[in-house]
Order: sequence, then C-alpha cells, then structure tokens
Amino acid sequence: MQNFLALTDENREQMLESISMSSIEELFDKIPQEARVKDFNLFDALSEMQVQKEVKALAKKNNVETINFLGAGVYNHFISACVGQVAQRFEFLTAYTPYQPEISQGTLQVMYEFQSMICNLTGMDISNASVYDGASACAEGILMASRITKRSKVLVSDAINPEYKEVIKTYANAIGIELDFIDVIELQTDFEAVKNKIKSNEYACVLIQTPNYFGTIEDINLTEILESSKTLLVVCVDISSLSVLKAPSEYSADIVVGDIQPLGISMSFGGPHGGFMACKEKFMRQLPGRIAGRTLDIEGNQAFTLTIQTREQHIKREKATSNICSNQALMALCATLYLTLIGEKGFKQAGWLSAQNAHQLSQMLLNKGIKTLNKDFYNEFVIEVDNADEFLANLKGNNIIGGFKLDETRILVATTEMNCEDELKLYCSSILLY
Repeated sequence: MQNFLALTDENREQMLESISMSSIEELFDKIPQEARVKDFNLFDALSEMQVQKEVKALAKKNNVETINFLGAGVYNHFISACVGQVAQRFEFLTAYTPYQPEISQGTLQVMYEFQSMICNLTGMDISNASVYDGASACAEGILMASRITKRSKVLVSDAINPEYKEVIKTYANAIGIELDFIDVIELQTDFEAVKNKIKSNEYACVLIQTPNYFGTIEDINLTEILESSKTLLVVCVDISSLSVLKAPSEYSADIVVGDIQPLGISMSFGGPHGGFMACKEKFMRQLPGRIAGRTLDIEGNQAFTLTIQTREQHIKREKATSNICSNQALMALCATLYLTLIGEKGFKQAGWLSAQNAHQLSQMLLNKGIKTLNKDFYNEFVIEVDNADEFLANLKGNNIIGGFKLDETRILVATTEMNCEDELKLYCSSILLY
C-alpha cells in the first residue's frame, strides 16, 4: 500500500472551484467564530523517523507486566498465538461481508461453525453470526422478545453490567419500550419481586445476567410462572462460565445473549469485542442479524450460504428485525479459532481453573480478615474493605491491578486461568501494608 499523499494547492483550488468557492475561509465562513477552535497547540512537523522514535518513547512508559485481577465484563484469558496468526490472514482480515456466497465460502463456513459452537455451549437451537457486543445483544434480545409477545414492558435485573444497562435504556427509549428494573438484594436479583411482577401478564420478558455483574451465580427457577404468563426469559451469560455451569436451556431460557470476549479476544482497552445471540427454533425469524446455513451445491458438494437475512440491507426496512445490527465477523472468527484450538477438554479446564483460583483467593482473603460478600460465584466476587482507594493503591505498588472499585468500600475481583498460585499469594501478602 502506498503512503498517504496530501492534497496539493492545485487539488484544493479545483475542489473549491467545483463548489463555487474562492477560498477555504469562504467555505467555513458560516461557522460562527465562537464555535471555532482557536489553536490546536500542535508541535512542529516531524519526519517519519522522528515520529517512530517519539511513539516508541511513549510506549516504553506503559506498564504491560502488571498482574491482573480486573474483570467487570472484560477478562484476561489465555489466547494461543495461533488465533492471531490465522485471523490476520488477508482472506479473513480484508473480507467485509459475504454478499456473494460463491466467493465467500471460507467466511460463511466460519459463521456456520461459530453458530454451531454457540448452540452447543448454550443448549439453544439456533444462533446468529454474532452482533456488535454483549450490550447490544442484551438490547436486541429485549426488542426481539417485544416483537414476539407484542408487549412493550420489560423486566430487567438491576444486577446486570451498568454499561449494558445504559445501552438497553437507549434502545428501549427509541422504540417506546418501558423498562422496569428489579432490585438487587445481597448482590443477587430479588426473584420474589420478579415473580410478583410477572403475575400481571404484561411483560414481554425478564432479562437476567448470570453470573451477574457482581459475579453471583443467579438461581433462575422461573419456568412455571413464565409459561403461565407467556413471558420470555432472556439470559445474559459469561460464555466462559458455561464450561462448568449448566447451559441456559436447562432452566428454560428462550433467548441467550452475551459477549464473546472471553473466547480468544484480547482485552484491548475495552474493544473491539463481539456479542452472540441464540434462541429456540420457533423464534428464529425474529433473530436479528445474519444466519449462515449449510447445504449442497448443484454437484452435491458441501456449500455455505446466508440462510436468513433479516437486516434492512436485504429486506424492507419496516420488516427488518434490526436496522443497526450486523455481525462482528473477525471477532467471531477469533472465537471460533479459540474454541477449535482449546477443545472441549481445554475449555472445561480453563473454566475450572478460573473458578478454583477465585474461590482460593476468596478463602485466602478471608484468612486475612477480608470478607467476600457473594454467596455463590464463578470467577468473580466482591470484597469489602475499609478504603477501596487505599487498598488498590497498595496492590498497585506491587504491580497488581487488584480489581474494579464499585464504591468506597467494595471491590470487584476477578481471576482466570492466567492467575497462578504465586500471584494469589502475592495479592494477599501485598495487603499487609493496608
């Protein structure tokens, strides 16, 4: 690829002439002076060599060797180098969207395999080819339930990720869906309140995250009351937890959503990641995004194609299930590669180690007099301290990111298979200064 070539004065004059302008100043004349930026305060121009030296000097200031106990929706799982190597092949990296299936068989097959894996993990009948992230997956799940039930009220547990909650509010407000949030008691959803509200037979669905934002594994047992009220159950899951916890299909979930970041996608300062959506077969036509299918071509060979396309690019806008929902093809590819490489046994082992480390650290902290507030958790839990800022600062002094501060006295701590026993011991020894 050629280096970027800046515009010449002649180029600028030609463009100005084409729009009947005599100067750049005239082009921007209608913008009030008070709205204009006075000074960008930029340094003098540098050569490419000088820029590289400056950037490398800045990069050296980053501390990339920290021990990580940070979670809250983004997790530090091990990623094989093979994932990045295959995902960055130009056939995948440059592919935008498979509108022409005859020349996009590789991308379509990855979509199909991704869908199959998501169905296998969640126990659901069908999955789409991914969505933007876990937050939009939750919001799309609510919209989907509203279309199916033709109801405009939705119950949402207040124990879901706060970022997911804000996206849900935005979606719901735009389409006229009324949200009713359920209180959290001792870091878990108040299911008695859920049951009492569902009895009114006016809710499209109830959205519950498990493990929830605080790490608590929710005890979802709503099958009978949901069936009698014709209310759907939308469950947001940490996909990695399904390596050790039962599939959502076992507690009668209708729609299952979540983020695929734990599946071979780096934390990357929060993105880009990807989301997934899966559901019962009878709701397939309301599932947004794309669904890739497998068939046979005219010669009897295996072939892949976009089976269902309910996006506005393919059908009438008013008939589309979502007008802003596409798929994260490259992220879904990474997830597919990760699951293929790690295998069923490796996936279960990673989940088991993540949970074991969390429970071991919780017990070690309890021995130090620091209480865990959760009753049941997978790989993430909340501790209570006297001063969260001081507690985390002391850990940082030993190069440890000790967790996510929830408030002045509570910290959300997460472990994965990446945390060895020595790191757990260092975490506990570092709080001696606290």
